[in-house]
Amino acid sequence: MNFTTRVRAGSLSVASVLIALFTAGFTTAAAQDLRIATSYKLMTLDPHFSTLNENSSLLSHIFERLVYQDEKLALQPGLATSWKRVSDTRWEFKLRENVRFHDGSPFTADDVVYTIERIRNFLKPPSGGFQAYTKGIASVSATDPTTVVIETVGSQPTLPLALSAIFILPRGTDGFATTEKLNAGTSLVGTGPYKFKAWRSGETLDLTRNDDYWGQRPAWSNVSFRIVESPAARVAALSAGDVDIADFVPARDVETLKQRGAKVESVPAARLNFFQFELGKEAVPGVTDKSDKAIANPFLDARVRKALAMAVDRNVIVDKILSGYGTAAAQFFPNGLAGTSPNLAPQPARYEEAKALLAEAGFPNGFKVVLNGPAGRYPGDGESLQAVAQSWARIGVAARPVGVPFSVFNTKRAAGEYSIWYGGCSGEAVDVCLEAVLKSPDNATGAGALNFGQYRNPAYDEMLDKARTVDAGLERDKALAELTDFVMGDEPIIPLYHFHHISGYGPRVTGYLMHPRGWTTAMQAKPAAN
Repeated sequence: MNFTTRVRAGSLSVASVLIALFTAGFTTAAAQDLRIATSYKLMTLDPHFSTLNENSSLLSHIFERLVYQDEKLALQPGLATSWKRVSDTRWEFKLRENVRFHDGSPFTADDVVYTIERIRNFLKPPSGGFQAYTKGIASVSATDPTTVVIETVGSQPTLPLALSAIFILPRGTDGFATTEKLNAGTSLVGTGPYKFKAWRSGETLDLTRNDDYWGQRPAWSNVSFRIVESPAARVAALSAGDVDIADFVPARDVETLKQRGAKVESVPAARLNFFQFELGKEAVPGVTDKSDKAIANPFLDARVRKALAMAVDRNVIVDKILSGYGTAAAQFFPNGLAGTSPNLAPQPARYEEAKALLAEAGFPNGFKVVLNGPAGRYPGDGESLQAVAQSWARIGVAARPVGVPFSVFNTKRAAGEYSIWYGGCSGEAVDVCLEAVLKSPDNATGAGALNFGQYRNPAYDEMLDKARTVDAGLERDKALAELTDFVMGDEPIIPLYHFHHISGYGPRVTGYLMHPRGWTTAMQAKPAAN
């Protein structure tokens, strides 16, 4: 099992008192009701509107996929019991029998066809982020009620992985379902372990058990999510016994929570947080010389990018900011996962080398820059801006950290208002981030969806395209590792750290299985015996 559990001794005297507070709070909850404080701000009930974890995590209670990824990111049967490639461009999926949607209608191959067609042919921007998963599909058909045949555009060896991201909707009788119709909730049905009950946008999501679920009977009768964006408020709600689980617990609060009687689980995230450069413009905002005179984009010079990467002390972030609940990074996924390079290891800060390189690039006195990022969205985000700004001051770069709410940050980043910023990427596999963050943007294929910096490297694009035609296995992993070595040598981003997902839970939960994708679900929680 690929997760880490950390348990440290706390103060027994303090813990005893606060355990009593926990117990008092929980007496108000029914035995089979689960209450979760989550940072995931669900903004829609349309499972195909956005690929953000916010939506996929919570909506996975209602909707299901053909293929799942387990805690090792290995593919497992979901609504499909098996799949095989019958030719270079044809896949066949056999579906699970005796599965019904929440309205009682049977799940069939026609629903899979409908779902893929809805994503490919109906959804339009700003929705439709899932279209990237269907770009390699030329056609989809149902040869019988339990068989789906998919023809692909050329060889698509990772099609099952792509389908592990897509929730299946039932075929309607009046055309494709609109996002507005799904958000109304009146016909929101999936095949999942829980049924939709109520939703208030950005505030709550209430679910009830699907007693006719085809798999193991869900443990909890009712599940209520309370969207709590403030980490401190989530911790306080768990401490007070107002909720049973709190996700995205700040590392700094772990010991306090344990002293108050909570248990904590964590797992290294299959993701990277990094700094990204604007590389598509000659002139960028927020960059000046030391006399505040605007200068040309210094990040177009790879020596400047490399100097800044050298001058980051990742151990300060991991040890001081994340309290050990993180890993210094040199590539997209933690070393050792499929497709990662053993040649890339985080380096200690090398300030003198960085200063020399900066001088060689024409900046012996450094420059000024605004360092942008979200505050409070990811563990260590705002604090990392401060820490890196202090590191860069040692090589003459005066960075002014500016952290803002994610919604504001996201809007300004998309509008091209930043020159360098804090970003993040997670995915089903490492090549998902290699394509999303670093491949040349292409609206037709969906490549470069997170390449806000407009990095373009044709040689890298070609290597990635070639690697993605290789079947899953050691040869594919080697190709991905080699292209990672190649592109990281060009310094298009500065890898910072892989944070650990941390969740806390109270006495009504006896175990909580963490997933490296960072989803928060009731299915991960095991109830205590009554």
